[in-house]
Amino acid sequence: MSQYAGRFGRRSASASSRLRLHRRPRRVAMLSVHTSPLHQPGTGDAGGMNVYIVELAQCLAAINIEVEIFTRATTASLPPTVELAPGVLVRHVDAGPYEGLAKEELPAQLCAFTHGVMQAWAGHRPGYYDLVHSHYWLSGHVGWLAAQRWGAPLVHAMHTMAKVKNANLADGDNPEPPARVIGETQIVSAADRLIANTAEEAGELVRHYDADPARVAVVHPGVNLERFRPADGRAAARARLGLPQDALIPLFAGRIQPLKAPDVLLRAVAVLLDERPELRSRIVVPVVGGPSGSGLAKPEGLQKLAARLGVADVVRFRPPVGQEQLADWFRAASVLVMPSYSESFGLVAIEAQATGTPVLAAAVGGLPVAVRDGETGFLVQGHDPAGYARVLRAFADQPHLAAELGAKAARHARAFGWNASAAATADVYTAATQAHRRRVRSPHG
Repeated sequence: MSQYAGRFGRRSASASSRLRLHRRPRRVAMLSVHTSPLHQPGTGDAGGMNVYIVELAQCLAAINIEVEIFTRATTASLPPTVELAPGVLVRHVDAGPYEGLAKEELPAQLCAFTHGVMQAWAGHRPGYYDLVHSHYWLSGHVGWLAAQRWGAPLVHAMHTMAKVKNANLADGDNPEPPARVIGETQIVSAADRLIANTAEEAGELVRHYDADPARVAVVHPGVNLERFRPADGRAAARARLGLPQDALIPLFAGRIQPLKAPDVLLRAVAVLLDERPELRSRIVVPVVGGPSGSGLAKPEGLQKLAARLGVADVVRFRPPVGQEQLADWFRAASVLVMPSYSESFGLVAIEAQATGTPVLAAAVGGLPVAVRDGETGFLVQGHDPAGYARVLRAFADQPHLAAELGAKAARHARAFGWNASAAATADVYTAATQAHRRRVRSPHG
């Protein structure tokens, strides 16, 4: 399912093989300033991007592209370097205080972070890093300088974009600052290649940031198909997690913040129970995740909302869990609910489907790519809780629906392996290297 696309069109097999004839990078400097690949997804600013970087780096290493990931040190106990996997090294850079630094305060630390990156590079021979791959706009600014200093191509992945987020703000959420918009515009202009998760995101780069379509590549993120799989099924997962076998279990899993809209699920459950009070005895609503972003301002806000709505007795709040246990939560659920206001792709949607669980999601961002409406789950236009309640009612009234859609979901997810994403990313690296060489040879061309 992953693809390398130029001008948003699919490359032919012969074009891909021609790309591979050119030397692809042997060693990539990957930059993730604001969140470490070693952090637990679902806590603080750690989420899908952490999973993306870890899985992509490991699969790139498996095809002989070494990856060094530079990230900000967040505790004094961390060693300067950690081998994440053979061929994948995490470098911790001192930049600002270890703890208590909000993401909004990080731009002031970019100079210190860049200094740390340059110090690491200074110990190597010239040309040690063949390419820079930056993730999120903060890393993009460090990558822009590093790539210029090293004479290397820059590949950048936005993951989210300020203009897109600001156009789809949840009530009470804070807009992204103008400085981020300016920063993203500069990175779009500087990068040799931009990686977008979907064709829609590629279009947004062109529409909102005037990106050159020829520099935009579409590569779908993947899923770890060994970890996220149906395994021994829903009943066994429910037994392990202490969940009732016959319950309707709509699950929310992710960072608790207005952007992800977990409140929409709670409001939908309240609507459903108002209409069908007899369902109260057989519905359990797990919320697995921790406060993040603007959600940190009111860490107990969701619990208080559940109490106000009269659904606190059916909602179970659980802290973020590791990937293995997260897979069990997905297996146990009747349906994963993702009412997000904005998602560049929605990694958890593919992960849940890979375990055999359908998804109920907002029809935003990359979710219409991740979820096949009516086949592997359902897409809802907008964020009216009544629309989500209608779908939950269908799952309550048709007990076979979760298994029926789940089987199709698992088949659908198998097309999203990380190996395919890594191969497509390697093709982007090769194309970026070629473009960079052409630009160096003909700077005014």
